Amino acid sequence: MEAQNHGSGSYTWAIYNFKGIHQKKHYSNVFTIGGCRWRILIFPKGNNVHNFSIYLNVPDFETLPNGWYRDVTFALTVVNQNSHSQFIKKETRYQFNAQESDWGFKSFMPLRVLHDPIKGFLVNDTVIVGIELEVHSADPSVVLTVTSPPNTDPSAVNALTVTGVDGFDSFFSDIEELIVIAEGSTSKGPCSSKSNNQTFDLISGSPCLEEVKEAKQSLKECLSDLFKLNMKDRLASALLTLSRAETGLSPDQQKSVKAFWENFDEFISDFLSFEQDNSKYELLKLAIDQLLSSIRKNHTTHLSNKELLESLNKEEEDMEKRLEEVKIRKRKLMSDWVGLMTVSEEMKSQYVAKEKKLAVAEEKKRIAEERMSRSTMAWSSLKAQFL
Repeated sequence: MEAQNHGSGSYTWAIYNFKGIHQKKHYSNVFTIGGCRWRILIFPKGNNVHNFSIYLNVPDFETLPNGWYRDVTFALTVVNQNSHSQFIKKETRYQFNAQESDWGFKSFMPLRVLHDPIKGFLVNDTVIVGIELEVHSADPSVVLTVTSPPNTDPSAVNALTVTGVDGFDSFFSDIEELIVIAEGSTSKGPCSSKSNNQTFDLISGSPCLEEVKEAKQSLKECLSDLFKLNMKDRLASALLTLSRAETGLSPDQQKSVKAFWENFDEFISDFLSFEQDNSKYELLKLAIDQLLSSIRKNHTTHLSNKELLESLNKEEEDMEKRLEEVKIRKRKLMSDWVGLMTVSEEMKSQYVAKEKKLAVAEEKKRIAEERMSRSTMAWSSLKAQFL
């Protein structure tokens, strides 16, 4: 498996309604940096400590192939929303794997500091966590291990590395070819052997012929089921008797008996070897048939997977279209938002200017009221003297 260098990036997570999070663990949305999927994991009330706990997590580790790893350096930051220069930042390097799918800081910062309203880390019930991440190397390749059947040389078994759909298709094309070849050879059928059954005439006569008759009967029984091991001695006894007989056998029978008896041990060994080899052949053929049946099922599953993948690709395309529509709406929202901010800024400026004018007008009004009060008092005094 070949490791690849992937790259770096950053991600910011604004955690709203922070005090309302009641679960022990809380995850960010999944984000991608360096070609790998990640998410941030926090323990809002601490991971069994009185400290805010933050980790980097691999969200899809259960679906990754055996032997995967990601060697990364990352820095986690809790932003100070009152003073951006007063943030808390911690950095580490770690190699993620199947045994350790998350890594970070159990005691990132004291909870009392986080919740202190003066400190500026929790503002409007919101905490902002950032991460800067660099992927030094990672191995996401899919490895398929082919298990060898019993009594197979382990050196003949290879690990097949598949990095995409084309790899699966190529592999199962070879499997399909194997099935076609196997079915073609099976249709021919095994070679059959023909046996010549010899019939021995039963001849009655003198006691000497009776002995020959018994031997011939014994021989017939042996010939009907030669491969029973207990038949070997009976066959030898019958052939010995018949090979010495001068009557009761035809010339051809005598010739056949003599030819077989002279090579008795060799012929019996051949028959027994055939029985053993034939049994091994049948067992191996049965095992191969079972393997071929399993391979056919696997190939059928492969075809089903291809159909499912096409459906998933279509679904993915639809989701990408919907995502693009959402992005367009988001861009429009941001544009409208900027326009709203511009209008609001103008209104704010007008408000400040008018507020200053209002203060001036208010002062003039106060002076006018004082003068009016003085004039009113003089007027009242004048009226009192003459009316």
